Amino acid sequence: MRLLPSALAVLTVILAGCSSTPATRFHSLLAGSGTAAAPAPTRYVDLGPVGVPAAVDQPQWVVRLPDDSLRMLEQERWVAPLRDEVRAALLDGLRQRSGVGDARTAPVPPGDVSRVRVDVLRFESAAGRGTWLEARWTVAPGDLSCGISLREPADTDPLALAAAHRRAVNTLADRIGVSLSTRGCPA
Repeated sequence: MRLLPSALAVLTVILAGCSSTPATRFHSLLAGSGTAAAPAPTRYVDLGPVGVPAAVDQPQWVVRLPDDSLRMLEQERWVAPLRDEVRAALLDGLRQRSGVGDARTAPVPPGDVSRVRVDVLRFESAAGRGTWLEARWTVAPGDLSCGISLREPADTDPLALAAAHRRAVNTLADRIGVSLSTRGCPA
C-alpha cells in the first residue's frame, strides 16, 4: 500500500512525458555566425519590404507532402516573419558577396542609391523533393525588372529544407548583386 502513491507518481510522470509536445525548433535564412567580415561597400541599396505569398508568411512552416496536400509543421518555425527573414538574408548576401551596403543604415548621398523591390512569388518546401523559390525584382533608377526560378534538392528533414532555402535565397542575393553591378538581368 505504501508503494501505491509512488507508483502512481511515476506512472503520471511517464504518461505526461508521452503526451508532451515536442520542442519548437527555430530556423533562420541568415548564415551562421561563422560568416567572414564583409568588404567595405562600393555601392548602396535601399531594399524595400519583400513581398511573400500570404500562405507561407507565417511562423509555422507549410510543407507540401508527396500526395500534394499541405501540412503546417507547428514545431518548425522561422525565427522572424518570413518577409523579414528573406529581406535580412538578401541584405546579408549582398553585403558579404557583392560589396553592397544598406542605404538605410549608412549616410549616403541619395543619387548613389539603387532602390530594389523584391517580390517572392513562390517559397515552397516539398518533403523529399526540396525547395522552390520564384522571385522577381526591380531596380531603380533604370526600371530594370528581372526574375528567377530556383529549385534546391533536400530530403524530408527540416534542417535539410532550411539549408536548401538558405542556398536559394543566397543565389537570389547573388543574382540581384549581378544586376546591380551590370545594370542588366543575369543569365
